[in-house]
Amino acid sequence: MLRVRDLEAFYGPSQALFGMELGIDAGEVVTLMGRNGMGKTTTVHAIMGLMPARRGVVEFEGQRVDQFPSFRIARLGFGLVPEGRQIFPNLSVRENLIAASANRTGRPSPWTIERVYEFFPRLGERQRNMGNQLSGGEQQMLAIGRALMTNPKLLILDEATEGLAPLIRQEIWSCLGRLKGEGQAILVIDKNVGALIALADRHHIVEKGRVVWSGTSQALAGDRDLQHRYLGV
Repeated sequence: MLRVRDLEAFYGPSQALFGMELGIDAGEVVTLMGRNGMGKTTTVHAIMGLMPARRGVVEFEGQRVDQFPSFRIARLGFGLVPEGRQIFPNLSVRENLIAASANRTGRPSPWTIERVYEFFPRLGERQRNMGNQLSGGEQQMLAIGRALMTNPKLLILDEATEGLAPLIRQEIWSCLGRLKGEGQAILVIDKNVGALIALADRHHIVEKGRVVWSGTSQALAGDRDLQHRYLGV
């Protein structure tokens, strides 16, 4: 579904990505893992067209998209849950969801507000509340629901559970597991190694703007030295 090859990106004169490589197949859950400042969010921004790639190729369903503007990339079937959630604070929960509603890819059973409320009952309870009246966990649920309302082929979550209470984190992981069970392709960034190993099919560890290791959950779980070297604090 998604193929990224030899991707390079810069902030002004400073290079941030050095030949990033990753791939996601339909129905897969794949991670980008690594310490802060290693290029994970930059990779997402380059894939989504939010920052220009100086070199490399991004292909989605066989079509090269690295020169497309971000709105056109989104319309192909990308749903982004950005770091920091970035919901609309002055819109209600319902209005946030309606604002993103689309089914451009013609999904036969599209996401609707009612289905999002079933998925996240707390959003249904708070549907008339403004975005800035929600807790951090509720805002993250709303950000995920908003992305689902675009009916994405690929859902991208940047820092899926950062700053959330343990019970809310567990709820988010459970929901992502349900999405995986429905065949939703997901690219997820997070620091919770145990939860990512339990959820994902494959992992990419990023160090200083490049992938230094790729492999399965089984391989990552069995290599404590690798986890300590690249993911430990």
